[in-house]
Amino acid sequence: MPTSNHHSAPFDGRLFRRVLGLFPTGVTVVTTWDEAGRPVGATVSSFNSVSLDPPLVLFSLAKNMACCEAFAAGGPIAIHILGDEQEGLSNRFARGGADKWAGLTYGAAEHGAPLLEGALATFECRPYAQYPGGDHIIFVAEVSRLRFREGEPLVFCAGSYRRLAEREVCA
Repeated sequence: MPTSNHHSAPFDGRLFRRVLGLFPTGVTVVTTWDEAGRPVGATVSSFNSVSLDPPLVLFSLAKNMACCEAFAAGGPIAIHILGDEQEGLSNRFARGGADKWAGLTYGAAEHGAPLLEGALATFECRPYAQYPGGDHIIFVAEVSRLRFREGEPLVFCAGSYRRLAEREVCA
């Protein structure tokens, strides 16, 4: 029987998180408004496409995040795919508590969600569905408008930001 380099251990939440971290992801910031009309947002790596017709995407937020209730209320949403030079913006929206919006320039999407300046791509969305997902809520959103610019995405893997490697071109 061939030997394996695979490691197995009793199920452990920390190990589960570490192993999930081996999967590289893009980095997004999701934004909406709270019930008092203040912008809220969070850095999210759990983002992906769902459907082309209708155009649906999803992201998930931990139920204990301060902004989760604002997204659950069903207001307009913007999802910003960050460029590789936007690590600082990712860190700003990843932390809790402090005013993440202080000193930022932002506008409003066609459907009203707060729009951050300079994202690699932005999806302006309407809420479509919400589903329980353990300690998270899975939000499905319908894309009504998108914009993008040239650049490389911000990537996160194994606990740190990464850059995409250039592929060698074969002659």
